[in-house]
Amino acid sequence: MRTIYYRMMVFLAAAYLLIPDWVLAAGAGGTELIVVADTRRVSWGPEKYFLDVYNTNLTLFGVWCLVLTLFWGMFLGLLTDQIMKRTGLDLEHRTIVEH
Repeated sequence: MRTIYYRMMVFLAAAYLLIPDWVLAAGAGGTELIVVADTRRVSWGPEKYFLDVYNTNLTLFGVWCLVLTLFWGMFLGLLTDQIMKRTGLDLEHRTIVEH
């Protein structure tokens, strides 16, 4: 029974991915789309730097996104911990009661 279920799921996933090609909804092989950020009206330094990095080096832009997301998440986590401690919710010294 499980093998029939897994085979049916694989068939449905393949059909879902291939249906646009079957009904020609994917088009006839268009040209590659190039996405760039418009920097003509930007004058603020950090914003212009990140837009230029996005336009020229996507790998460096990805690294910057990773680093900034890491620090932003760390900041929000520490801020939430401080708020919870000030409101009396101490999650470090809690007892787990199982029913």
